[in-house]
Amino acid sequence: MLIPDEIDSKILQMLEKDGRSSFNEIAKKLKLSESAIRKRVLALQSKGVIKKFTIQVDPAKLGLHSVAIVGVDVEPTKLLEVAQKLCDISEIRSVATSTGDHMIMTEIWTKDGRELTRLLSEKIGAIEGVKKICPAIILEKFKE
Repeated sequence: MLIPDEIDSKILQMLEKDGRSSFNEIAKKLKLSESAIRKRVLALQSKGVIKKFTIQVDPAKLGLHSVAIVGVDVEPTKLLEVAQKLCDISEIRSVATSTGDHMIMTEIWTKDGRELTRLLSEKIGAIEGVKKICPAIILEKFKE
């Protein structure tokens, strides 16, 4: 397990805020050389601390006005199989197994409530091993 030092922690904070920050920009802010930052970022990547660089999308700007967190309960012997099948549904943005109220938690983006209903009944409900589907519509996100 890697425990990042203070400089690594600052680099991670800066990249989480803006993944497009250049090594040069980070180096200037931290008063280090560009090569020192590059080596640290590459080390964080090779150790799996930084998994990938990505973008954050606003679903509403894409016409996806229904965002839901959906708990899915399954037959225990089908847990991993169902989780994998959920990963194959394009509207499902994330899939995680969990403890607590539901065995699998998903985040789903759809155009509207009707499309969400169709997806829940026709795609998720049709997966063998699914016992219960519990959607919760997101009204507003305050932090990502």
